[in-house]
Amino acid sequence: MADLSVEFAGLKLMNPFMLASAPSTATGEMIQRAFEAGWAGAVTKSIALEPAVDVQPRLSRLAVGNRIVGLENIELISQRNLDDWVEDFAEIKRRYPDHILFASLTAGVIREEWHSLVERVQEAGVDGLQLDFGCPHGMPGKGMGSIQGQDPGIAGQITRWVKEVSRVPVMVKLTPNVTDIAQIGRACEEAGADAVAAIDTVSVLMGVDLDRLEPLPSVGGSSALGGYSGAGIKPIGLRCIAQLAKGTGLPLSGIGGISSWQDAAEYLLVGASTIQLCTAVMLRGYGIVEKMKKGLGAYMEEKGFAALSEMRGQILPKITAHEELNFAYKVVATIEQALCTRCGLCHTACKDGGWQAIEMESREVYPRVLADKCDGCSLCAHVCPVERCITMMPL
Repeated sequence: MADLSVEFAGLKLMNPFMLASAPSTATGEMIQRAFEAGWAGAVTKSIALEPAVDVQPRLSRLAVGNRIVGLENIELISQRNLDDWVEDFAEIKRRYPDHILFASLTAGVIREEWHSLVERVQEAGVDGLQLDFGCPHGMPGKGMGSIQGQDPGIAGQITRWVKEVSRVPVMVKLTPNVTDIAQIGRACEEAGADAVAAIDTVSVLMGVDLDRLEPLPSVGGSSALGGYSGAGIKPIGLRCIAQLAKGTGLPLSGIGGISSWQDAAEYLLVGASTIQLCTAVMLRGYGIVEKMKKGLGAYMEEKGFAALSEMRGQILPKITAHEELNFAYKVVATIEQALCTRCGLCHTACKDGGWQAIEMESREVYPRVLADKCDGCSLCAHVCPVERCITMMPL
């Protein structure tokens, strides 16, 4: 049986799955229900010295048909005051001493504010601290959130302030809205950070209501740039974790677009030690964790990984600079007629977006690849609706 337990920043988790700082960790009662459902750890919604006031509504969706593939939010930090959180921390740790609880904290670039927050929450028994350097909306206007995570000097300075008084591991949560996330990670590492979480949401404008002529989500007719999360940001998250794994020596907590054990496995293979989820839990509930644990465990057994440490970062050596790729490696598209439905999508895609290397005179005949014209781009294989009907065969 594969061992799903993991050591992260000196803390032992029974499995790698944690709840990210989000609406799903907005109260102690919610976190306790999540622990009961099987989550190994949780990061609270970000806490400041003063609670936030949110606008209504504050969510908008990106959907393909009826399937939500992403959410934008313009929600701020916790609406609860610090005293209430301190009470919750003590109760959570009393009832779930073996689960890992991180308090997510946010403040301005003011040493005393960070010291005050850290001292209050760690006295209540939290296992670790997360510094919110990632929120892309609302908070930057207050000198908080992603504006701190976009400046290596500020991120490093705040990390040093926190490390002056912290007695528990300190994890920094970074924004993807930067040119070089590894540079920010290194600044925090040099300042004493114990771990990095990435990524926070991506700054977006979700859309426009074409009937009302209003940006979305509309708050009485107006809106603001917000944070995008969900399946669409997974490639950004994977890229950032890979860059941080190559550019720092810190343990990493992967976040962004994770909704299945397969997504989690990808993050682990590019260097993450733990996995945090937000949007998938908002849409499908805490119960998704059991299927993810079972799926990941089965995959590890299939691949011969006895522990997560054997799996972590396995594909990093295969991520290289573009100029170092093998330009002599060639492939050609091959169509399996027994599976082909003659839908014509491959022909259209190749004709208008590729190399005009697929012939199809009508829907009555099967498409045919002109091998001498095929440039191996693989567009046809991606648009084909039938699995394994079109494969890219090495020459």
